Amino acid sequence: GSTYSGKVFRVTFLTLAASLTVPLLGVTVLLDCPIDPQPISLKEPPLLTGVLEPNVELRKAERLWENQLVGPESIANIGDVLFTGTADGKIIKIEDGEIHTVARIGHGPCGTHEDEPTCGRPLGIRVGPNNTLFVADAYYGLYEVDPGTGETKMLVSTKMPIEGQKLAFVNDLTVTRDGRKIYFTDSSSKWQRRDYLFLLMEGTDDGRLLEYDTVTKEVKVLMVGLRFPNGVQLSPAEDFVLVQETTMARIRYYVSGLMKGGADMFVENMPGLPDNIRLSSSGGYWVAMAAVRPNPGFSSWDFLSEKPWIRRLIFKLLSQETVTKFVPKYSLVVELSETGSYRRSFHDPNGMTAAYVSEAHEHNGYLYLGSFRSPFICRLNLQHV
Repeated sequence: GSTYSGKVFRVTFLTLAASLTVPLLGVTVLLDCPIDPQPISLKEPPLLTGVLEPNVELRKAERLWENQLVGPESIANIGDVLFTGTADGKIIKIEDGEIHTVARIGHGPCGTHEDEPTCGRPLGIRVGPNNTLFVADAYYGLYEVDPGTGETKMLVSTKMPIEGQKLAFVNDLTVTRDGRKIYFTDSSSKWQRRDYLFLLMEGTDDGRLLEYDTVTKEVKVLMVGLRFPNGVQLSPAEDFVLVQETTMARIRYYVSGLMKGGADMFVENMPGLPDNIRLSSSGGYWVAMAAVRPNPGFSSWDFLSEKPWIRRLIFKLLSQETVTKFVPKYSLVVELSETGSYRRSFHDPNGMTAAYVSEAHEHNGYLYLGSFRSPFICRLNLQHV
């Protein structure tokens, strides 16, 4: 009797499962997908051994100004005064522990996905030779800001197409010591910052590296066909520019005079998806990872990269907000030598102290960690690691 009822149960269960699955599949086929995922070919991630061996060094960082600012993406300093841009569209300064708003490029309201394009989102921030700030706002373009008066001056507007292609996601910038040239990234002409997950998951390759000449006011396109170009950094001798290509987990370098796109690889196949890059006092570079590619372990990014159909399915069924919740909160910062080898790495495996790290900015023996989402800045004493 029990085998018979078992069989009935099995048949009933399978029939029920099939009757639910078929319409679900049908519906899924009919559902629109906001992205058209491209195959992304990555090598097997590097083993997290040697200098990349997981540790908990980032947990030694202290959280500063907690809940007084949100998403301090990039950090710059003039003396001991810190400057950053936040998710509510402000450029702020932190002086003697106090937070002051210096300027804002966009206007309120701020806070929702819909508001972001009008609110503005200051990302990369740098100090020029005259102690003015150069700011890359994702939606508005390139600006120069006087930190004393708060006066803002537009240098490159996203309303102006550059070589026939619009700027949709201005991301980071790096400035020559004489302030003459600004190199900056536009992560995509299709996706805006608020849809960065679509950009990443689609594998869109319409990102560019551009150059703005502050004297002639000309904008030139230096590199095209980049997949999510993100952080940029001039070498200490200013003889090349490094560009982080987030989707491809690599850093390319551009040398002026090379043919367009005639750039070489600086570091390939990194242990994570690189966000911003800044100089380190040792003559190398600090790279903050937006996500990690564990090896040994399961790298969800590598798993999805070869399977555009799964990425399509995910975004047919789930919102970007929901997908973000599944991203493992692993924080990683690596220091590279001047030639691109790994010097050391600082980890926080569950993002317990430092989460969503977007940049590591070194100042006075400390590493200040920017974040694209956290409501604080972390500070790590380099003497203690």
